[in-house]
Amino acid sequence: MRPAFDIVVIGGGSAGLVVAAGGAALGARVALVERARLGGDCLWYGCVPSKTLIKSARIAYEMRNAGRWALSPADPAPQIAQVMERVRDVIMQIQPNDSPERFRSLGVDVIEGDGKFSSPRSFEVAGRTLTATSFVIATGSRPAIPAVPGLASVPYLTNETVFDLREPVPSLIVIGGGPVGCELAQAFRRLGSDVTVVDATPRLLPREDADVVQVVQAQLAAEGIDFRFGATVERVGGGPGNVECTIGRHDGGEEMLRATHLLVATGRKLNVEHLGLDAASVAVENGRIVADGGLRTSQRHIYVAGDVAGGAQFTHLAEHHAGIVLRHAIFGMRWARPSTVVPSCTYTDPEIARVGLSEGEAIAQGVAHTVHRFPFADIDRARAEGEVEGFGKLVTDRKGRILGAAIVGAHAGELVAEFTLAMSQGLSAKHVSATIHAYPTLASISRRVADQRMKEGLTPTARTWIKRIFRLRGGS
Repeated sequence: MRPAFDIVVIGGGSAGLVVAAGGAALGARVALVERARLGGDCLWYGCVPSKTLIKSARIAYEMRNAGRWALSPADPAPQIAQVMERVRDVIMQIQPNDSPERFRSLGVDVIEGDGKFSSPRSFEVAGRTLTATSFVIATGSRPAIPAVPGLASVPYLTNETVFDLREPVPSLIVIGGGPVGCELAQAFRRLGSDVTVVDATPRLLPREDADVVQVVQAQLAAEGIDFRFGATVERVGGGPGNVECTIGRHDGGEEMLRATHLLVATGRKLNVEHLGLDAASVAVENGRIVADGGLRTSQRHIYVAGDVAGGAQFTHLAEHHAGIVLRHAIFGMRWARPSTVVPSCTYTDPEIARVGLSEGEAIAQGVAHTVHRFPFADIDRARAEGEVEGFGKLVTDRKGRILGAAIVGAHAGELVAEFTLAMSQGLSAKHVSATIHAYPTLASISRRVADQRMKEGLTPTARTWIKRIFRLRGGS
């Protein structure tokens, strides 16, 4: 008997929504299963609410520091309840694009419920048995909660609950110095909270190069955020409004931290449980679904996409995965593979954005490379904007091919797109250097850092030959 659907998508986050909408647009019969709300982490707990919160926090910071722009400073007296209501309003403005009604209007059979595979070819949900030619597991991830004694008895926050806050947050302990921890720590500090970040590593954002991170870490420290690096959380106690966090210091001693609120930002855990993967004969190793380079599981008609695929956890990568899965599931393009050129951005102020290899990764992998930098302080628009912190950093091979780029500074997430395009098209530093950039723009940082690579080729020997060949009379 022919399956009832061409594609059954399990999970209504970014990856699942794109697969469902794209599949329906191409003429496929699609079912979309979601146990909670369509839109996933990005809409409800991640990208949308966090960037909305960050914007309000930045405005508050700039009002207090308006003297930088020759204006009179003012205290905005932020109210968490009002800020979070704005966050909610923005979510609700976007939510109709991800609503069940919209997807049903596209021809997608939206099924609300918590289901599981009953066989490799069938999925049980809401009293229905769904059969399909292809299945897509796009169930995302959730906050990973460390096994800390006493934590379960304390009303801690995660990215899934922090935006529900309506009461004041006089003080906040943040466990975790990764992107989520850094972004929310700075936002709450700018909104008036006393903030302490605790992390077991020696510095923030350990996946990024130390020189890049130092710019952000110095800014956060200047704003009054305290850090406890090389520290482990030994136990948690207290109660609502009075959290006690005992940490073990790197010197062997202990310290008690107290705050009104506690935020846990210690990474993510993939949502692979309770899906009936055993019944589907889908291989799982160490909590991760085994998949090949084309996002196919051990059952070749079952795919993974988004966070649950086990790689980098970005909304833009989830959407890219969806396109790859559609190429496989509908067009049979088995050669299609996800791109390895994937940009990332940490939305602190200043931002950190990167694509490709970092300098540290190039060293660790033994890749021959050169590194080139150019400061924002020498970009005229950055001077005009009063945004001079940071620099552009380019990692190239000896022929100038771009291996990676990092930008720490204002609007870095926007600026890294140029290097992402260059890398995806196999371009080198000379192509970026030769591209005309509007003046004055922050985007000039891309050309200027690429110029540094070009200048490296102008060795004393090369200058001597140029002078001889073209009979130039300038000094050496």
